[in-house]
This record gives sequence, structure tokens and C-alpha cells, in this order.
Amino acid sequence: MTLKPVEKGCAVLWDMDGVLVDTGEFHYLTWKEMLELNGIPFSRQDFQHTFGMNNGQVVTCVLGHPPDPELLKEISDRKEENFREMVREQAEINPGVRALLEQLHDAGIKQAIASSAPQENIDQVVDKLKIRGFFSAMVSGDCLPSKPDPTVFRLAAQELGVSPGNCIVVEDAKAGVDAARRAGMKCIAVAATHPVDELDQADLAVQNLETLSIDDFHQLFYNKLLEEKC
Repeated sequence: MTLKPVEKGCAVLWDMDGVLVDTGEFHYLTWKEMLELNGIPFSRQDFQHTFGMNNGQVVTCVLGHPPDPELLKEISDRKEENFREMVREQAEINPGVRALLEQLHDAGIKQAIASSAPQENIDQVVDKLKIRGFFSAMVSGDCLPSKPDPTVFRLAAQELGVSPGNCIVVEDAKAGVDAARRAGMKCIAVAATHPVDELDQADLAVQNLETLSIDDFHQLFYNKLLEEKC
């Protein structure tokens, strides 16, 4: 039997890269190209370590110190232009995503994107995938502190008019899972960039989104309500 929403004012906050769409290889190739053009080595290990961070934090981690602002802008602008071109040509929605977006929408649960990506990338992805209508807010963390700082999730909840405790985050990065916990939110982690056993800090970790249903979201909302009553 399908569970019913346990209370009004619930929301689901979606990370974008790796969750709604598989853009990992797009990011890796465009980062590698632009960094190495500027004499900065970039490996798969560097990519795994920095995935989910905003551009400033990525370059800072790779260099080991904050970059010159002009260099950061040059690398970031070209990298994101190349990334968006790859999205336009190749991006496809991840399996299971559209069904979940539709189920949550039909249940009256608010939805938002809360991503470290620049706003232009978010717009490009949602329009390419034709999913803009499912979201009441789309928050970019590009100019915010990087996850695991919880700011991007808190701002998304604020834009939706929902308390953090009534939000579930869907993430694939360990930094994102940590950010959700710091924000006081429940978290579902999908093993897109990390194995399931490395995502054990999430409330629920799954191999892919096709294994999820709206019942899983309702159960987490219900569990949160029970915790608050205890």
C-alpha cells in the first residue's frame, strides 16, 4: 500500500550532476582540458576528490592554494562553455528520475534543485532534459561556500518556504551527504560517483534511482516526524 504524505510542507532537494543527469565524464574532460592548457595537471583522482565542489574550490584544491582571480575566471568560463556544449549534444536524464519527479509532483511535494553548478549549467540541463516544470526553485551554489557547507540546501529550503527538517536531499557526493546532515535534512544517496558502502552517512543509500519509489520518501518524512515527537 502506498504511504500518504505525513504532513504538508515537505520538499525534496535534488543535486544535479550525477543525480538528475550523468555529467561526470563531461566535467572530467572539460576540467582536464582547461587546467592542463594552463599547465595544471589534473587526474581522475583529482576529479573524484573535488567532484561536487564549486569551481573556485576545485581549482584551489588542485593548486593547493587560492588561484589568481583572473586565472580562475578564464579557466571557469571556458570550462563551463565547453561543458554546456557537451550537455546540449549528449546529456540524457538518468534512469528512474522522471518517474520520481512525476510521483513527487503528483503527491504535492515541493521540489528544488540545489547544485554547486553555475546557474547557466542548471538552466542548460533542465531545458535539455525538459524537466523545468517540476521545480519550484533552482539554486546555484557557484558563488556560495562549497559543500559540505550546507548553505545551498538551506537557501533552497528557504526559497520553497519549507523548514530544513521537512526536506529530503538526493545526492551522490559524500560532501553533499555531509552538507545535508549539517543542514538538518534527511538524505538519500545514489551510488553514481561513490560505491554504496562509502555513502553510509546517508539515511538511505541506493545503487540507482530506479530502485526508489515515492514510498521511500514518505517513509523518511514519517521517520523524521517520529524523531521530533520523541
